[in-house]
Amino acid sequence: MVTHAGGKELEEPVVVRPTSETIVNSFFAKWVQSYRDLPLLVNNWSNVVRWEIRPRIFLRTTEFLWQEGHTCHATKADASRYARRILDDVYADFMESVLAVPVLRGCKTRRERFAGADNTLTCEAMMRDGKALQMGTSHELGQNFARSFGVRFTSAEGEQDYVWQTSWGVSTRMVGGLIMCHGDDAGLRVPPRLAPVQAVVMVVKDGDGVSEAAAQLVSDLVAAGVRCDLDSRTDTPFGRRAIDRELKGVPVRVEVGPREILDGKAVVVRRFPGSRAPTHLTGIVEAVTRALTEDQDLLYAEAVARREAATADVRDVAEAAEAAAIGWARIDWAKLGPQGEARLAEQAISVRCLLRADGLVPESEDEPGLVAVVGRSY
Repeated sequence: MVTHAGGKELEEPVVVRPTSETIVNSFFAKWVQSYRDLPLLVNNWSNVVRWEIRPRIFLRTTEFLWQEGHTCHATKADASRYARRILDDVYADFMESVLAVPVLRGCKTRRERFAGADNTLTCEAMMRDGKALQMGTSHELGQNFARSFGVRFTSAEGEQDYVWQTSWGVSTRMVGGLIMCHGDDAGLRVPPRLAPVQAVVMVVKDGDGVSEAAAQLVSDLVAAGVRCDLDSRTDTPFGRRAIDRELKGVPVRVEVGPREILDGKAVVVRRFPGSRAPTHLTGIVEAVTRALTEDQDLLYAEAVARREAATADVRDVAEAAEAAAIGWARIDWAKLGPQGEARLAEQAISVRCLLRADGLVPESEDEPGLVAVVGRSY
């Protein structure tokens, strides 16, 4: 709690915290009395503060906006199911189906898990440079915070017990992840499902019927559910306007000029494959909507292929360290173990998550036959 700043006492104290478990649990202790109060589900958007030695924009900044959820449950099983539901149905689904960023879902080791948690579930993504980015986490807190803050309830049998809790969060780090996973030398590449502007109709040059045709195309595209803009700024050089749209990652451009109108066509330019296709005006809506669907899948498939190409199966710590120089390594957790994990940590390499051999999320790191995914990270 900050009571003084700038050499003077503040009118109101400011609570600065890295996360909100301590704050919400003081209220949970007042709100929860009976099993009828459970499950208690709280979602919160707030700014939090972390001490960062080397701040990185979007990834690690002293203060950042994030979403964090906190829940209370009557049983351990219910809390575990809810933590997994958030990981799968909220975080991973959004990251993959909207951001087109493939993520590995797994559990953290004891060394990497959230302090105070019994188990930490994570979504890990590979950036274009081969480093890992933790995109979001979901924690099973057990009864640890409940015992510390006295969050108890009366069960249906009339007995007193501590609640079982979860917490989970994502932040503006996802913006950084989106940029570093999909961006190229020409700028951003925004997935069509996320893009605020999915297509822009651009007037290349003034001419008879050009502006009218461009306006009609915008109207048709909007009617088809496409988020579309009209760029008719012919007083600004066309090349400059086109590059600006590429930098901002607009998925599709439709270019209309006097020459195209004479042929009854416009040119559909796709940001991701970089293709240019003269298309009859009557087929523009179909071409654009098809491109948006295909390019969403294209971005995702490209990121998956890049991750798989940069992930190696290794046999020992030395091979894991070598593979982590350019990407990720998969190694049997039984071979690596906490001792091998500590050796990798000396080289700034961490275990990003533990998986079952079939790629599914384990219940804990104590399961037999687990695979560790290791790499350098942001």
